[in-house]
Amino acid sequence: PSVPIGLKVFLTALAIVDDMGAVVVIALFYTGTTHLGPLLVAGAALQALVLLNVIGVRRLAPYLLLGIVLWFSVHEAGIHSTIAGVLLALTIPAHTRINAAEFSTRARGLITEFDEAETGDLLVITSKGQQEAIHALELTSEQVQAPLLRLEHALSGIVQYGIMPLFAFANAGVRVVGTDTALVMPVAAGVVSGLVLGKPLGILLFSWLAVRFRLAALPGETSWRMIGGAACLGGIGFTMSLFIAALAFEAPDLERSAKIGIIVASTVAGLIGALAVRGTLPEGPPATSRPKGYGYPPDRTALQ
Repeated sequence: PSVPIGLKVFLTALAIVDDMGAVVVIALFYTGTTHLGPLLVAGAALQALVLLNVIGVRRLAPYLLLGIVLWFSVHEAGIHSTIAGVLLALTIPAHTRINAAEFSTRARGLITEFDEAETGDLLVITSKGQQEAIHALELTSEQVQAPLLRLEHALSGIVQYGIMPLFAFANAGVRVVGTDTALVMPVAAGVVSGLVLGKPLGILLFSWLAVRFRLAALPGETSWRMIGGAACLGGIGFTMSLFIAALAFEAPDLERSAKIGIIVASTVAGLIGALAVRGTLPEGPPATSRPKGYGYPPDRTALQ
């Protein structure tokens, strides 16, 4: 809770872009022979998805149906199917029909209408005015939510408690014995060096270059020491690291060595990053805490 919100946003954005970069690497270097027929079908599905976005379709069902066609076609074309997920996400609308202020005003008015339409029996089914207010409130709630956000919310539980554990059980498990030499193999050493040393140095270097050439600025209440700690946390690798390890190494011993390297490096990077960030935090109340009675519109003076 004491970590500045700017640092949290930086690390979250870094993780997202890092995964997208890994997907690009998979598409460019781990794609075998492509098949023209399915590739044309995938292109047509992608064009249809873009058209849905352009004409303003906000229901998720058409996007998901075309997304299935896109995923199957990309897979059959010989391209890694993770590319389909990225392309689909880029086409689902991320904008809202109304902003937060408009939603707040409309919602408060509709709640007032709901209260005034009470018939005395506390049963909504007997009050047409309350039913209309509820319907209008549902429509207003939908207009303030981006379709992409609705999809993310719907998938959150499935991904966290279903897909991710299943992926971990299927891909992350390795057998380690007392005399195992997998960790000292060059593959594991390269993985550990890349995640624990290479990624933090790369994150720090390009962050410094971005600030130096005024392409970006440090987030509020964030120091370079904090960025360094977040860069170490950036060395934690799991899903995409395991994906690439499985694609890169056909020999079981090499793949197992890479997986052990990923697990060890992630543990070390996580510990170093956590200690580094913790050592930069000032004592006192969390910088991101909100004052009591916080509502909309925000009280900027109180927040400051």
